[in-house]
Amino acid sequence: MSAILPGATLGVIGGGQLGRMFAHAAQRMGYLTAVLDPDADSPAGRVSHHHIHTDYNDVDGLARLAGLADAITTEFENVPAPSLDHLAVARPVRPAAAAVSIAQDRLREKNHFVGCGVDCAPYAAIDAAEQIPLVPANLLPGILKTARLGYDGKGQQRVSTREELAAAWERAGQVPCVLEKLMPLDYECSVIVARGQDGQIVHFPAQRNLHRNGILAVTEVHPQNIPESVGRLAVNSAIAIAEGLQYVGVLCVEFFVLADGALVVNEMAPRPHNSGHWTLDACDVSQFELQVRTLAGLPLTTPRQHSPALMLNLLGDLWFPDLDTVGSPRGADAPVEPRWADVLALPGAHLHLYGKTEPRRGRKMGHLTITGKDIDTVRSTADFAAALLGLPIPLSE
Repeated sequence: MSAILPGATLGVIGGGQLGRMFAHAAQRMGYLTAVLDPDADSPAGRVSHHHIHTDYNDVDGLARLAGLADAITTEFENVPAPSLDHLAVARPVRPAAAAVSIAQDRLREKNHFVGCGVDCAPYAAIDAAEQIPLVPANLLPGILKTARLGYDGKGQQRVSTREELAAAWERAGQVPCVLEKLMPLDYECSVIVARGQDGQIVHFPAQRNLHRNGILAVTEVHPQNIPESVGRLAVNSAIAIAEGLQYVGVLCVEFFVLADGALVVNEMAPRPHNSGHWTLDACDVSQFELQVRTLAGLPLTTPRQHSPALMLNLLGDLWFPDLDTVGSPRGADAPVEPRWADVLALPGAHLHLYGKTEPRRGRKMGHLTITGKDIDTVRSTADFAAALLGLPIPLSE
């Protein structure tokens, strides 16, 4: 397929912050954008040239998107795969429905990892009560995860005994699940790759991540953040996973680094990722520009990181401090705007708010990336920013 050049319209299913940042990147490069999302006030819909306000599986809405857009992508993995297949009859869709559907099912995802020669934690599928007594004892203690449509720690329960496993499966609604052996975790990391239609592939450096309550809190990227051998293995593993899918688009692969230094894959996201938002401010090409390039069939250039970076995820909790300025409890229904002016006075501070009109606890409202001449400067500034915002310090494990 020949390249789709600026002036054309690029479509995205999903109107959240990832769709918004994709739209910004596409528009900066001269494209028009079209968003399909059921939320009339979606962040991406508010900044796009076209907003199709309909469900993801609405045939008429999909036809309108195909009529507007010259190529179509997605900003989240839980879009119905049949909708992507439906669109692909008329327009290029990247990533393809087949890759997205694998990412929607933990068991298929793990089978794919194994088939690509990438290690993951020992696991067993559970979709019937009769299988629980047959689970190997060495998988306990473990984590029971629903097989489909989980993210940000949702659908996960820790279990230590077979009795706890049976109870957890009941609480999960007796849906298909995967039991993963609980591994001795040292830290987490991720790798973002972009693969073109012609098989060309580029990647960003491995990123060190810290999660709190199952949600990404901090990402740090600089040459010393991960041992070179671990970073190289993570990058090669992510590339193998993308190649195994014949993937076209931006793909994030998340890993666990164990106490003995071994690397095991956790999961993949067939889209740009929260852990890659730092690329907007610390690289000459961001993950969202690469999403545009892979969708439009443009050449891929190897991203260059020009500054050490540390990214803080900003949840809606920041709008609900426990105490007001005189030390009195503040009501949960009284959001207070965080101290943005003070934060933006810090050198190297880059604030990104996602245009969500209602802050809620646990809701991703934005992110703050700190860049600087060296990582010590970056960490010092990030600690100060975190203190201003009321985020936990220290910012690492």
